[in-house]
Amino acid sequence: MIILGIDPGYGTVGFGVIESYGSNRIHPIEYGVIQTPKEDSLPKRLKVIADSFDYLIDKHKPEAIAIEELFFQNNQKTVIAVAEARGAILLTVYNKCKKLYEYTPMQIKQALTGYGRAEKKQIQYMVKVLLKLDSVPKPDDAADALAVAITHAQVSRTADVFGI
Repeated sequence: MIILGIDPGYGTVGFGVIESYGSNRIHPIEYGVIQTPKEDSLPKRLKVIADSFDYLIDKHKPEAIAIEELFFQNNQKTVIAVAEARGAILLTVYNKCKKLYEYTPMQIKQALTGYGRAEKKQIQYMVKVLLKLDSVPKPDDAADALAVAITHAQVSRTADVFGI
């Protein structure tokens, strides 16, 4: 199964495409970030993000798309723009692939480390180990998107075992 994982944002959006096969095997296909210029208007930035995901989905034809749910503690100004970008992403990816899954940061941490309050470095290390990479993917947004995709691979395997 090809899975596209997404770490939402509006300045930098992480994406990670993996293949999950067999009982517990995953393989990275492509990962990186979509960046939008600060000087562009928010609508223009949203269009860049939507068009980029349209392209990525056509290129990789994922069978499932997983996105991280938003969690903000402080910056209220940023949360609105990120929420708007996440909305553009959700609409774009849902129109292309009806199998859209959302995971909280705690669910992602639990899936990768077994501990829902794991530190960011622990998550990044597990992404590197599970995908058998030489180093932690950079930038962090790409590693986060791969973590989302890995989470879905693990959750879907468990669901298959239990017939869910």
